[in-house]
Amino acid sequence: MADASTKLVVGLGNPGPRYAESRHNVGFMVVEELARRWKSDVSRFDRDFQALVGEAQRGGRRVLLVEPQTFMNLSGRSVGAVLRFYKLEWSDVLIVLDDMDLPLGALRLRAGGSAGGHNGLADVIRSAGGAEVPRLRLGIGRGHEAVSFVLGGFTPQEREAVTAATGMAADAAECWLSEGMTTAMNRFNRRRDTD
Repeated sequence: MADASTKLVVGLGNPGPRYAESRHNVGFMVVEELARRWKSDVSRFDRDFQALVGEAQRGGRRVLLVEPQTFMNLSGRSVGAVLRFYKLEWSDVLIVLDDMDLPLGALRLRAGGSAGGHNGLADVIRSAGGAEVPRLRLGIGRGHEAVSFVLGGFTPQEREAVTAATGMAADAAECWLSEGMTTAMNRFNRRRDTD
């Protein structure tokens, strides 16, 4: 039986200091912002989950914060292990990830859909076996050479926008937790330049 009182927020990224500030790691950045706000520690490595895991209490429910350490393309292995252990449904999970098809700092929440070319999300979707996987995409803009762009760091000019967007994405995750996906989508699915 699923534990309806537990929710899971997963940031996608690549482990290690080499990638810590890369565009591909904005999912980790959002999870770390939530951990900071909630005074949680997301630095404990769990070997069974192959992830850094933290825990907080929010609105009377347990929220697990997870950063898979499998490298991006194998993220589903880690997320699936956490779900099976805690007997959660995929609807209790919010995957936070980068998106090159969104302008820098824009947010997009969806209750499901395709991976949109994101290998980490594609692996999570494979692990879900056809279930819809809620996700929060954070725009990183687009570079000429995709791999080097996503694995590269933000420019000093981009850093301020990314910091603001990370905070807004954390707000969106909190809204998803407290008010549900529909409200979060209505509130946060807009372009930065229309705010």
